[in-house]
Amino acid sequence: MRFVQFRFLKDTIKATRIGLQKKSGGIVDLSDALPNCHSMVDALTKLGGNGLIEIARKNLANKETSSSKCQLLAPITSPDKIFCIGLNYKDTCKELGFTPPEEPLVFSKFSSSITGPFDNIDHPDISKEVFWEAELAVVIGKKGKNLDATTAKDYVFGYTVANDITALDWHKKNGGQWLLGKTMDGFCPIGPSILTADKIADPHKLAISCRVNGQIKQTSNTHQLIHGVYGCIAFLSKFCTLLPGDIVLTGTPPGCGGFTKPPQFLKKGDVVECEVEQLGIIRNQIV
Repeated sequence: MRFVQFRFLKDTIKATRIGLQKKSGGIVDLSDALPNCHSMVDALTKLGGNGLIEIARKNLANKETSSSKCQLLAPITSPDKIFCIGLNYKDTCKELGFTPPEEPLVFSKFSSSITGPFDNIDHPDISKEVFWEAELAVVIGKKGKNLDATTAKDYVFGYTVANDITALDWHKKNGGQWLLGKTMDGFCPIGPSILTADKIADPHKLAISCRVNGQIKQTSNTHQLIHGVYGCIAFLSKFCTLLPGDIVLTGTPPGCGGFTKPPQFLKKGDVVECEVEQLGIIRNQIV
């Protein structure tokens, strides 16, 4: 199943709705079936991943609305936590000449950095070194603490595409803390949907790529992950209680512009597309 958050274009209230996106691209509105759930995080918290899927199954045959009448939003908004894993691709470490980290290298973004899969992104005046990082993102489906990698799979609700947009100049400033260079407004576009975990046979066998103005900048496969999806989840759960709707960005392959030679940075008018096999494409223009 592909879960989305969306708005009807003619809705003057601009209410956020939860829906299912069918193979046709049409959207089944689940709002009537989820009267007390106002977002995906809310639904996952109140119903759990399995409960949400069960309600969705019962409403699969409901009327579809054409995607042309809807605006797709980020499929998760206002999560409790956004975890990010750095230097987590073997080919990235090789590109940079770094020794692969022995444990996941963790940083974070604020939830205010999240934006939709096709939204424009304002280029911050405060930075001249903004670049792209295509990533596979994991959505947590239920509360968990001190998990083992062998059982962490049970806590995954689904997967989506993310772009860990970064301002390299601020990534280096501020005493070497990465946060400000990672969490500016719009620096975490995600989407276009959440594909439930049961539809992904192995998250470590997915092609991943990024294009800027149609030119391929990144291309790899998640089999290059140093610390796999379940290992990262288990590691994070040792420090923080994972909550429904939490997001884990699992790392980026080689070719992100800040570390190419010479460096390549985004400018106003550029269009960035990030794609993960089976999950779809997010497309954002820098304005």
